[in-house]
Amino acid sequence: MALTGARVGKTHPGWRVVNASISGETTAGGAARITGELQRVRPKVVVIALGANDGLRGLPLAQTRANLDRMIVAAQRSGAKVLLVGMRMPPNYGRAYTQGFEAAYRDLAKAHAVPLLPFLLDPIANDRAMFQDDNLHPVAGAQPKLRDHVWPSLAPLLK
Repeated sequence: MALTGARVGKTHPGWRVVNASISGETTAGGAARITGELQRVRPKVVVIALGANDGLRGLPLAQTRANLDRMIVAAQRSGAKVLLVGMRMPPNYGRAYTQGFEAAYRDLAKAHAVPLLPFLLDPIANDRAMFQDDNLHPVAGAQPKLRDHVWPSLAPLLK
């Protein structure tokens, strides 16, 4: 987030990045907090990058989808542009779950006409060296690649 904030500061003076995320949070937590955060920060752009912890816990897809939907709607009603950032689940969760999980992001982006970055970890997903020992969380050295991956989807929203 700090790298993205620095780039935003250089390319779009006057803009600032507020990281309202909480490590380990599920979409339920994000949905419960979004109204307060929107009132507190009054953002022009909201990046929604939640859901991975839902999937890793095997939470019901309908619940994750409903929570993401609630966040998108709240952000749009506040007047903010939204970027939805998707995740993917490992294949050991089964085909129905992994495909349903991925489809939720795609379907919500289409339904709400918001841009979708389908998979946050795409540029590093196949490089084990880019992950901590848990094989889930990227190492610090992966952050520039992730920033550069998100940037083409985020930059147009800053105009």
